[in-house]
Amino acid sequence: MSFRIESTRGGVVESIHRVSAAVVDAKGRLVASAGDPTLVTFWRSAAKPFQAMALVKDGAADRWRFDERALALTCASHSSEPIHRELAESMLQQVGLTESALACGPHPPLGPAIAEAVVRHGITMSPCWSNCSGKHAGMLALARHHEWALAGYQSQGHPVQERILQELTRWTGLPSEQLLQAVDGCTTVCFGLPLEAMALAYARFAASKETAAVRLRTAMVRHPDLVAGSGRPCTDIMTAGAGRLVVKIGADGIYCAGVIPAGLGVAIKVEDGDMRSSSVALIGVLRQLEAKLPLKLDLANPPEAVARHAEMVTRNTRGVVTGTTRAAGDLHFPGH
Repeated sequence: MSFRIESTRGGVVESIHRVSAAVVDAKGRLVASAGDPTLVTFWRSAAKPFQAMALVKDGAADRWRFDERALALTCASHSSEPIHRELAESMLQQVGLTESALACGPHPPLGPAIAEAVVRHGITMSPCWSNCSGKHAGMLALARHHEWALAGYQSQGHPVQERILQELTRWTGLPSEQLLQAVDGCTTVCFGLPLEAMALAYARFAASKETAAVRLRTAMVRHPDLVAGSGRPCTDIMTAGAGRLVVKIGADGIYCAGVIPAGLGVAIKVEDGDMRSSSVALIGVLRQLEAKLPLKLDLANPPEAVARHAEMVTRNTRGVVTGTTRAAGDLHFPGH
């Protein structure tokens, strides 16, 4: 069988999650694949670095004095930890706004400890608790910079979204009419496109010497704690990658990565949308790339913080291990 994620119980495979993946270089050449690398699906939050590109390129980030930490948060799906919420509030203040301007709404925090605290203490969450509050603060900053209307900044057709669309066409190599548009969970536009095009964007992002791309990429790899949060895969993988990897999760089984020294882009989709499997799939793909290519990612024997995302244990209500979620099968390498 092709590359996949298997969930076991008692040593028996209980369920299988099919994976489609594309690995391309910055020239668009397919280096490796699994399933259907041309699969069209929604990029979700893995598009955030490219949604933030105009903020930097147009001078809005500098005008509003957004530092490297703020740029990392514009690319984040954060855990709603105090450091994330406070930074989002600070960004809005620098633009002269409050969180009432945010179109995104709160949701259960992505960080398990924070989610538990919300329930235990009966906390009423505000829009800055949204994992996308940094992205939205960046969009508002772009609107303010260009003196565009703030109302509807998140909606298709608004100048903010049209400007973002321009950047997405440039990085993915697709004309705007081939980028599907829908509404994401945070209320703003999300984009549908082939996995190959997502991977190309990340390959270009990894290899780019453009100032805006370098600044956003550097912000992410230097502040992985802001891109996700404590114990989250993006944070742990980029921390272990030590500047070699930029990674970003998306909802419904999407994960993307840029291998910086090699200028490679990776896009994976767990086809049934199982989020538990997505980090397992990404690490599995990166391990096979490292085994086949001279990448030196040190994932064959990763630190515990990464290893627990690579093969996840399942426990019962008493905490006893009952099975695992693991990668299985092989990528296809054209010409090998």
